[in-house]
Amino acid sequence: MNRFQKRTFGGLCFDSFNVVFLLLFALVTLLPFLHIIAVSLSESHALKAKQFILFPQGFSLDAYRYLFSTEAVPRSLLVTVFVTVAGTLVNLMFTLTMAYALARRDLLGRKPVMMMIIFSMLFSGGMIPTYLLIRDLQMLDTYWALTIPGAISAFNLIIIKNFFQQLPAGLEESAKIDGASDIGVLVRIVLPLSMPVIATFTLFYAVGHWNTFFSAVIYLNDSEKWPVQVILRQMVILSSQLGESDDFSASVLGQMSESIKMSVIVVATLPILLLYPFLQKYFVKGVLLGSIKG
Repeated sequence: MNRFQKRTFGGLCFDSFNVVFLLLFALVTLLPFLHIIAVSLSESHALKAKQFILFPQGFSLDAYRYLFSTEAVPRSLLVTVFVTVAGTLVNLMFTLTMAYALARRDLLGRKPVMMMIIFSMLFSGGMIPTYLLIRDLQMLDTYWALTIPGAISAFNLIIIKNFFQQLPAGLEESAKIDGASDIGVLVRIVLPLSMPVIATFTLFYAVGHWNTFFSAVIYLNDSEKWPVQVILRQMVILSSQLGESDDFSASVLGQMSESIKMSVIVVATLPILLLYPFLQKYFVKGVLLGSIKG
């Protein structure tokens, strides 16, 4: 209580200003999401009267029924979930193991390898050589084309390597004295202490795979293997074309085009947003909390 009693009037005003400002900022960032959800749940004729709404105008699920009226959207969602899970696991496995090895200052050839990693951040082979490589490796029209080429992010690798270097060397030495191997030290000591950074880059990698679009367009010719982003893009284009058609059923769908576009955004965004609460707790934990207690 003494800490609060000693606070000055200026300090209280400053804190109050911060609270109001942050609440307004949060509201501004939340309004577009509310608008998207409201439009996706509104009836098509009600949207003509208002350009910006925050609450559904005549509750309707017709846009979502249209999206899921065929097998394409559910199948593409399963494909995206598989690519996201498999790709994220591949990313973490290769990134964490390589970062742990490069964090060892006694590793032979460590500096040349780091130079090649930094070089890859500045220069790349380009789209056509990459496509030719994927073709020669016979990965076209396979999910490997969406996961293997980007298995390691050079930027993420460097960040995780620097994180591993900050861990107390005494922890690894104690584990080695107890007979643990390098893999044992990584699995039993390093990774449990690195959950905040692992959770962070798990989210980054997962979001990248979930939003996979360009790679799928280039490497996947089979429409049954398209992820949800490609399918939803096709549906947006189709809904726009239907609005210009003279056919009655097509014109009805054309009037729903705005709701369909917004429902596309909801379907493509909501699942990955639901992942965040499961990882959020690791962002606020102390990295080395309790790690050196006897």
